[in-house]
Amino acid sequence: MAKVILEVNRLQKFFEISRNQTLQAVNDVSFQISQGETFGLVGESGCGKSTIGRTILGLYDKTAGEVLYDGKDIHALKENEKFQLHRKMQMIFQDPYASLNPRSTVQEIISEPMEVHHIYRHKQEIKERVYQLLEEVGLQREHANRYPHEFSGGQRQRIGIARALALEPDFIIADEPISALDVSVQAQVVNLLKEIQSEKGLTFLFIAHDLSMVKQISDRIGVMYLGNLVELTQADVLYESPLHPYTKALLSAIPIPDPVVEEKRERIILQGELPSPISPPSGCVFRTRCPRAMNICEQQKPSFREIEPEHYVACHLYQ
Repeated sequence: MAKVILEVNRLQKFFEISRNQTLQAVNDVSFQISQGETFGLVGESGCGKSTIGRTILGLYDKTAGEVLYDGKDIHALKENEKFQLHRKMQMIFQDPYASLNPRSTVQEIISEPMEVHHIYRHKQEIKERVYQLLEEVGLQREHANRYPHEFSGGQRQRIGIARALALEPDFIIADEPISALDVSVQAQVVNLLKEIQSEKGLTFLFIAHDLSMVKQISDRIGVMYLGNLVELTQADVLYESPLHPYTKALLSAIPIPDPVVEEKRERIILQGELPSPISPPSGCVFRTRCPRAMNICEQQKPSFREIEPEHYVACHLYQ
C-alpha cells in the first residue's frame, strides 16, 4: 500500500469580511493523498477548492484543523522549515499569463527558484538545467531568451510547469491549470502532466471544475460544494455510481459525443441560486437546491462517512 504523503484533517479557512461577516471558504474538510497518486478536487467556481490548495501550501493561514505533509504539520513549522519544505511542494497556477512576470525572460522565470534555494553554484549549471526543463515540457532551449507575451496560452502554461519542476518537488498542486486554455490545448497539457508524473513519480492535487477532464488524470476525486466536501471515491466509481445529488447533477451536465444518447438522457437542472458562503444554509449546505431534500436536511448537517468501501459521502439519503 502506498505511503500517505498528505493529510488534511478537518480543515477550516474563514475570511473576515467585516466585524459581523465571515466568509466560510472551507469548512471541516478532510482527505488524504498517497505517494504517486493524483487526487482530483472538483466543484463550481467559488466552492473553496483553490483556497484548500493555497492553505495546504501555507499561502493562507488555516482557521482550524491541520495539514500534515509527510507527518509534519505545515502550519506549525518555523519559517526556515517551511522554506525547506517548499522545495518539495510546488504549485502550477490557473492563469498562465498572470502567474509569469512579463518583465522577465523565460530563463529568469524558471531559474529564480533555483537561485533562491541555492541549488547550483554556477550560473552555467542553472542555464543548462533551464534548457533541460524546457525540453521536458515540450519547448525548445531557444525559448529561454523570450518573454511570456511571445508565447501562446498553452506554451505559457508549459513554462509554468517547468518552473514548478525546477526544484525537483515530490508534490505539486495544479490549481485549474487548463481552465484558461483552449479545449484543443487542454488535453495536451493533461497528457504532459501524466507523462511527467510517470517519469518522476510525482504526487498531484489536481484542482478543476471540468469533471470530464479530471477523470482523465485522477485516481480519486473529491467533490466540493460551498466549502464542504460532499463525496469522495475512485474516479471510475464516481462516474459509474455517483451517490450525492450534487455529483449526479454535475455529471449530467457533461455532454456525450453520441447525439442519440445525448438526446435521450436525463439532465438534472439544479433550481435556485448558489447560496453565499457568508451565510450558508443551515444543516446540509446543498439542501436549498437539492431535488431530494428532506426535513432533516434543514435541521442537521450530514456527516461525511464511508457508505461503500472507499466511497465517502455527506448526505442524509445514505445515513
